[in-house]
Amino acid sequence: QVQLVESGGGLVQAGGSLRLSCAASGSSFRINAMGWYRQAPGKQRELVATIPRVGVANYADSLKGRFTISRDNAKNMVYLQMNSLKPDDTAVYYCNADIALRTRYGDYGVGTNYWGQGTQVTVSS
Repeated sequence: QVQLVESGGGLVQAGGSLRLSCAASGSSFRINAMGWYRQAPGKQRELVATIPRVGVANYADSLKGRFTISRDNAKNMVYLQMNSLKPDDTAVYYCNADIALRTRYGDYGVGTNYWGQGTQVTVSS
């Protein structure tokens, strides 16, 4: 069983910064792409950023330049550095990962989508 657990959310003033972390725990798995999504009250969940296991990250156009996603494959973690925060950034932030489990043959199967429980980010004006 694999779990994703986010941390680092909280209350910050506009213009401030926060760094979110997400740790994957379990055994015998490999993480493919990882990402962050957010959901504000009364709105649909939206993409913040994704990052492949190896390669270039992808960002929502409106967040480029303020948010930076990174990952540590050795620690099975993904991070989101958020700078110049605005009240509109207030939302629950969710970690997402495509995770493949090791098969009995020693290779990895098809990836499955996993979500964390979310962490609240509140930006005051």
